[in-house]
Amino acid sequence: MLYPLTRSLFFRLEPENAHALALKAIAHAGAIPPLRAALAAQYSVRDAEPVEVFGISFPNRVGLAAGYDKDGEGWRGLAALGFGHIELGTVTPEPQLGNPRPRVFRLPEKRSLINRMGFPGRGAQWLSKRLGGSRPGGVVLGVNIGKQKSTPLENAVDDYTVLMDVFAPLADYLAINISSPNTPGLRQLQERHFLSGLLGGASARKELLEQHLGRRVPVLVKLAPDLEPDQLKTAVDVIVESGLDGIIATNTTIARHGVEGHPKAGEEGGLSGAALSELSTEIIAKIVNHLRGALPVIGVGGIMGAKEARDKLDAGATLVQVFTGLIYAGPGIVKEILGDLRDGNAAG
Repeated sequence: MLYPLTRSLFFRLEPENAHALALKAIAHAGAIPPLRAALAAQYSVRDAEPVEVFGISFPNRVGLAAGYDKDGEGWRGLAALGFGHIELGTVTPEPQLGNPRPRVFRLPEKRSLINRMGFPGRGAQWLSKRLGGSRPGGVVLGVNIGKQKSTPLENAVDDYTVLMDVFAPLADYLAINISSPNTPGLRQLQERHFLSGLLGGASARKELLEQHLGRRVPVLVKLAPDLEPDQLKTAVDVIVESGLDGIIATNTTIARHGVEGHPKAGEEGGLSGAALSELSTEIIAKIVNHLRGALPVIGVGGIMGAKEARDKLDAGATLVQVFTGLIYAGPGIVKEILGDLRDGNAAG
């Protein structure tokens, strides 16, 4: 009930500053056991239905998408908000600044955001240290990995395999990000010419890591919502052929459907939030239809509450992730979605 007031205060700040403040607050809460327990008591759903995907038992179907906690600063506190899984990153091998600020823009009338962050972060060594120590019980941890801006596309596989080596021992699954619109040329990696080599290399490294660790290392691929139908089918086919474990659909969109005429619509970057929801759901349905059960799909893009989450699941997603919805709806969004899924299952 208090979140609309909190959001109005945060929305008076520049978006990145507001996000950093919110992340710092949740990080401090997560570091203090009584506060962490209080958050969990308020926001967790204890009778949520678990689901097994990629050989992992997820405590519920709702996760936090990559991008919210790039450097692993607040994930222990975020885990107390009821998420069944948290995906950190996108992380690159070395630290990088990302694109110049300002690079995040709110469209509050549309419950949407535009960002052109460009994978800013402290790099793999920093994030790996943040993953050491104790882990909150129950939550599944993923790491989203991306190439350095300076790395040529022809050498991208080197960045991804280095990151796989670092994070496979620390995370429950990995996600290959080849779909952000904010790193020049990155989306070209979704084309067969690049994708076959990249995923072939990732698959070979995955096999070696599994032998070394003595357990499965699920590796997923995150796709853009802006691929043409033939491009989408080709990308899905290559992912299946590579032997990797699943697809995350979708990243942000460079289209501006639903926000035409908005003063911020002309800003470069990826659009997320409510304006992306319908497109993302359509892409999920196309991917699921083309896969015919070959791989599971995580649905993300414009989940602002229970309705959009159910739409993604009805389209064939096995799990869902939120990001912009957390910013607009607040920390109660996970409980809302899980309550709706529980009540819907009971009614059915």
